[in-house]
Parts: sequence; C-alpha cells; structure tokens
Amino acid sequence: MNEPLPVLDYFATFRARHAELARGYGGSGDPDDPLLVQAMQMVLHLPKVDPPARSDVLAAAASAALAVCLDPRSGPGGEWEARYLAWQRSRIRKVARRARGAQWTAAQDVPGVTVEVNGAQARAFVPGPVGKIDPRVRKLQIGGTDLEHDQPAAPPVGLPVLWVNESLEMSVGKAAAQVGHASMLLAGALPVEVVAEWAKRDFACSVRSASAGEWASLVDEVKAGRAIAVRDAGFTEVAPGSMTVIGVPG
Repeated sequence: MNEPLPVLDYFATFRARHAELARGYGGSGDPDDPLLVQAMQMVLHLPKVDPPARSDVLAAAASAALAVCLDPRSGPGGEWEARYLAWQRSRIRKVARRARGAQWTAAQDVPGVTVEVNGAQARAFVPGPVGKIDPRVRKLQIGGTDLEHDQPAAPPVGLPVLWVNESLEMSVGKAAAQVGHASMLLAGALPVEVVAEWAKRDFACSVRSASAGEWASLVDEVKAGRAIAVRDAGFTEVAPGSMTVIGVPG
C-alpha cells in the first residue's frame, strides 16, 4: 500500500490540478474524425422503484464530475492524466446516461468517481474519445427516462449552489451535464485554498431550479463577478449560447 502524501506535498499536487482547471477549457476544436471527439461519460442511478429526488441526482453528478478533475490520478504523473488533459484542453463535452440494477453495478468497475447525495448516486468516468467508450458504459441508455421536479428545502448554508434555468425545461440528463460544467467552472474561478477546503467535503453542493425572477437576480450576480455561468454550445436540447446554470459560491 502506498504511503499517504505529507500534507504539504498533497497541497502542492492539488494546486497543480487546480491550476489546470483554472486555466479554462475548450482551447481546441473538434478533430476531423468524429470518433476522436473527447467526452466525459456520466451515469445516473435511476432505479424503477423509489427513484431519487432530481435535485439530489444533479448534485451528485456535479460533485462527481469535479471529483474526477481534481482526483490525484488526473494530476501530474497520474494514471488518468493523459486522458483527462486530452479532454480538458479540447472542446469539452459531457454525456449523461442512466443505469439500474446490474448495469449500475457493472459501471462501478469502469474508472471514475461515484458520489452519493441523500441516497441519489451518480458516477463520472475518466474522459476519452467517443469511439472508445467502455462497452459497460456504451450500452447504457442516454435518454428515455426523466425525473419529476422536486421541491427541496432551502440550500444548506456554506455550500455552493448551482441554479438551473427552469425556463429551459432540460431533461435530467442534459441538466446533469450542465451542472457538471458549472462545478468545474466554479472551482476554477475560486482560490485554490477555498477549493482545497471544498475537497474535504467531497465537493458537496446543492442544485436548485431558478424561477424567472430568481434567474434575473442571478444574472446580475454573474455580471458583478460574484457567480459563474454556463453557456451551452447548443448541440442538444437548447439553443446555442443559452445560459443553463449559474453557480454561486457558498
């Protein structure tokens, strides 16, 4: 078993991973071969009986996506580094799928990170080209199942909140990809010391739907530099340039 890194060494490596996230993404366009397009696959655990709350599933997805980015294995010298950087430095994409039963169990053996929030579970996988998706993930359905909007309590104090644009009526899969983008953007915008503390809480966050009035106030927060916004490329469901999620620090 490997010895744990000393605290100072751990923070130095965390700083390097955060710096990569903070530099932004999407620096290069898509390759000519569509099979080489880079994407992070995600899977949402959506059992038929007693399905989880939509807001909890989305919170788990957001935390899982960020956890992969800041995992030591994605950093310098890590086993995921090459695959992660190929994705991080390209036109970034996420694809959310659903699983239940044996499919969900099998997906746990594919490299990635699973997060659970109030019984809701989501797993984000190490990114890679869409032409080389692990068969255990490729077989999982992308659409076809959604979750009703729930009415969660007010977000806990101290946690980042990712506000989803209610007017866009995104599917749970589309929303999962968007909150995954938001958690990355928010972490990249925050000081590394703040994100290191967030990591101690497993990147816990809240996801809430924003009404038209709430959204207008949140847009003002983005303009003031106190929040981040995700603007979608428009490949699926929403028009190009749509502001889908706004992330507010805790």
